[in-house]
Amino acid sequence: MSNYNEKNDLEKPNQSSESTDTQADSTLQTPHTQNLKEKLLSDRPRFITAIVLIAILVVVLSIDYPPLTCAILAGFCVVGVKEALNLYKLESAPHYYIATIFIWVLAYFNESPIESCFVVLLIYASYLAYTKSIQLKALLVFVYPVLPFLTIWALYRDAGGAGVWVIIWLIVIVALTDIGAYFGGKAFGKTPFCPTSPKKTLEGVICGVACGVIVGSIIGIGTCGGFLPSVLITLAVSIASVFGDLFESYLKREADVKDSGTIFPGHGGVLDRFDAIFFGAIIMHFLLFFLPGYRDVFIPF
Repeated sequence: MSNYNEKNDLEKPNQSSESTDTQADSTLQTPHTQNLKEKLLSDRPRFITAIVLIAILVVVLSIDYPPLTCAILAGFCVVGVKEALNLYKLESAPHYYIATIFIWVLAYFNESPIESCFVVLLIYASYLAYTKSIQLKALLVFVYPVLPFLTIWALYRDAGGAGVWVIIWLIVIVALTDIGAYFGGKAFGKTPFCPTSPKKTLEGVICGVACGVIVGSIIGIGTCGGFLPSVLITLAVSIASVFGDLFESYLKREADVKDSGTIFPGHGGVLDRFDAIFFGAIIMHFLLFFLPGYRDVFIPF
């Protein structure tokens, strides 16, 4: 009997220990932990989409085949036009897409792709003046997003063999500016940046621009043929990307929509992904054309 009691006494601490472990495990499942798990699960489509987009980007840039690059940009542009029609509260009609495709055909064979957009703009403006059958704001579709997409194509093609590096440079600046602004705002954000986007803070924007400039300036040295031009262009592109994001936010607020589209699960539409790149590409293309012989001084590294 005593041996039995001793055995039970020996087992009690183990039972108590198991109970304590169970309580500890249950304690770990705090509401915060559960919310984190739910957030990770809800963000799963966002992560998957990001991985797929990065993979496509890597493949396209690795192949470096102009017809493929042009076709992909044109495809995104057509989708972007559809989203823009919704933002501008215009009724979708075939002539918008036909005109967009026509612009891209001209852009592919034209040495100055951006001119293609102005040709169609003139045709549209003439048609508007003659018939008054289309709204004046219908021209906005070709100003945004068609013209910015053409600028990306112009950047790629005008740089010749360095086109891939120029696009990488642009994407790195924009991406790091966005990432730096997000985490900088989380860590130091106190001062609201502007009413258009209440969540943005001045501190976050400064951190984002700093991140974009620090890394982007190094990548751009070969393109510009010098460190100082690289810093100045990178700074201008980084700041422009911030306002590109703001402009898209403004359009969405005016249209009373959260995202411009749904083509990218967890990321919204084409315009949601390209907004900052649009403004950055326009500024980069403008500045690079004022650098003498920039096509010849590029040094791949």
